[in-house]
Amino acid sequence: MHEASVGVFVHYLRNLSGLLDRAASDAQARKFDPAILLGMRLYPNMYDLTQQVAEAIRHAVIASALLAGREPIGFPQERPDLAGLKTRIAASIDFIESLPRAEIDASADRDVVFRLRSGVGLPFTGRSLVLTFSVPQFFFHITTAYDILRHAGSIS
Repeated sequence: MHEASVGVFVHYLRNLSGLLDRAASDAQARKFDPAILLGMRLYPNMYDLTQQVAEAIRHAVIASALLAGREPIGFPQERPDLAGLKTRIAASIDFIESLPRAEIDASADRDVVFRLRSGVGLPFTGRSLVLTFSVPQFFFHITTAYDILRHAGSIS
């Protein structure tokens, strides 16, 4: 369970942080404000880059916390800049890596409830949370963040 969750989340959050570094370097080289990237989206009704990153973080943090039986960390409501997103990614990685491996490994058959922002609770076992909800959602948001940066020409 640990490898299927924490092992995946940490690896790809580090990759996402690296992509944000590349985007910042590209913005500097092309002489534009990197804040422009944060508001970009692939389609008008989709989340922008900032929210895509925030959702990837949210799924990684909440799923890992649920598996470990701990409370997730939270972040301030204000919109972060690029450096702030990187700080949130780093804090998320630190939190996820600090969770007890044994608790996560023992969570496959434990009942957990993922709370949506609306307050609605979605019941899962630890295994079904990872395999059918949190990891797929995480990858959707990571991929969409990558796609936004690729569309902007910030990464190749």
